[in-house]
Amino acid sequence: MAFARTVLLFVVTALAEIVGCYLPYLWLRRDRSPLLLLPAAASLALFAWLLTLHPTGAGKTYAAYGGVYVTTALLWIWIIEQQVPDRWDLIGGAVTLVGMAIIAFAPR
Repeated sequence: MAFARTVLLFVVTALAEIVGCYLPYLWLRRDRSPLLLLPAAASLALFAWLLTLHPTGAGKTYAAYGGVYVTTALLWIWIIEQQVPDRWDLIGGAVTLVGMAIIAFAPR
């Protein structure tokens, strides 16, 4: 249960960060409304708050979170941006998830 909760928290944290960065991208690069900056700021504030919910210290949380972030970003690209990741993207995502698992779940 702790494993599933930790992974889910990492995924939700990654989504908050990605949305918080994607919305300004839409404004700056895709000529969308600057009003997108308001939900972007809220999403980044949510991201910061979610990081405080992780059970380990900040450094270890950031290190482990990176693997989930990379994989979540690949899923975002596939689902939201309609760009299918290639095998190297998938291999890279798998490697980052292995790194996350080692950092977050190794016996201490």
